[in-house]
Amino acid sequence: MSRPVTLFTAQFADLPFEEVARLAAEWGYDGLEISCKTGHLDVPRALEDESYLRSRREILERHGLGVWAISNHARGQAVCDDPIDFRHESIVGPAVWGDGDAEGVRRRAAEQMKQTAVVARRLGVDTVTGFTGSSIWRYVAMYPPVPAAVIDEGYADFARRWNPIMDVFDAEGVRFAMEIHPSEIAYDYWTTARTLDAIDRRSAFGINWDPSHLVWQDVDPVGLIVDFADRIYHVDCKDTRLRPRNGRSGRLGSHLPWGDPRRGWDFVSAGHGDIPWEDAFRALDAVGYAGPISIEWEDSGMDRMHGAPAALAHVRSLLWKRPSAAFDSVFAEGPHRQAGA
Repeated sequence: MSRPVTLFTAQFADLPFEEVARLAAEWGYDGLEISCKTGHLDVPRALEDESYLRSRREILERHGLGVWAISNHARGQAVCDDPIDFRHESIVGPAVWGDGDAEGVRRRAAEQMKQTAVVARRLGVDTVTGFTGSSIWRYVAMYPPVPAAVIDEGYADFARRWNPIMDVFDAEGVRFAMEIHPSEIAYDYWTTARTLDAIDRRSAFGINWDPSHLVWQDVDPVGLIVDFADRIYHVDCKDTRLRPRNGRSGRLGSHLPWGDPRRGWDFVSAGHGDIPWEDAFRALDAVGYAGPISIEWEDSGMDRMHGAPAALAHVRSLLWKRPSAAFDSVFAEGPHRQAGA
C-alpha cells in the first residue's frame, strides 16, 4: 500500500503557512491537506490574485510537499444550517457573515463553496473536504415529536442547496468529500445512505472517511468503507478513545469540554484510541482507495509537536501491510454491501 500521508493544517491555524509546511516536511509528511478556514488558504483572494495562489505552490515546492485535498469545512457548514447564529459568525469570516441575515449567510457560504472548487482546480487538487450543514440536526432527539415530512424536507433542502454547488464541482472536475459528523445531514450510517440518495448519488459527491465520530456512535468504520466503497474520496485519521462505562459518562459528551475525564469519549492521537486502523487500511486497500491519508490532530491531552510526528510514525507502520488473500476475497465479493451497493 503506497499512498501519501498528509497533515491537516486546521489544527495549526495559529502558525503561518510556511511554518506549518516546514514542520510537516521536517517530520516526514508527504504533503498537506490545506484548510481554507485559516489564513493558510484564502479562497476569494486565491480566486482573484494568481500571485497569491502561486505563493502557496511555491511554499509547498520549497519544502518538498504535495497537496491532494483542500478543506472548507466552515463555509460548508453554513450552507444548510438552521439556525444560523453566533456560532457561525465565529467560523465563516466577515465576508460570508455580512449582516448576519441567515439566508444571506447560507447563500454566500454556497458561493464560496463553488469558488473553492475553482481554486482547487487551479491549485491542481481534485478533492475538497468539508461539512454540509443540516436544517434538521436540531431534531435528532425526535422530541417533541417530529413529523416525517419535516425530516423529508430537510433532505430536500440539502439537495436544493448542494446540487448547484456540485454543478460547479462537476464543471471543474473536482469532487466533494463530506465528513460524516454530528450536526451534519449525514452523521451515521443510515443518514449517510439517505444523503447520497437525496443527491441522486451524483459522482462528484462522496465521503471523507474520518472514523473518530463513528466509533462513539457504535458505527463500524470498516464496514462503512466496504458498503460505500465507491464513495470514499478522502481519508482523515483522527482517533477516538471510549472511556470505560461507569454509569455516569454518556456517549453524547454531556456538554463537557474536550479532555475532561468525565466525558464518555474523547479524541486521542492516532494509534492511542479504539479505531481499528490496521483493519481500516486493509479495507481501504481492498476496495481500491489510492488517495492520501491525512492526519488530523485533535488530541487535547498531548502536545501537537510530539503527537503529530508520532501519529505519522504509527500510520506509516501500518501502511506497508498488504491484505491477506482471504481478506481481499471477502471484500471483493462484497457480502457486507447494503445501503451503499
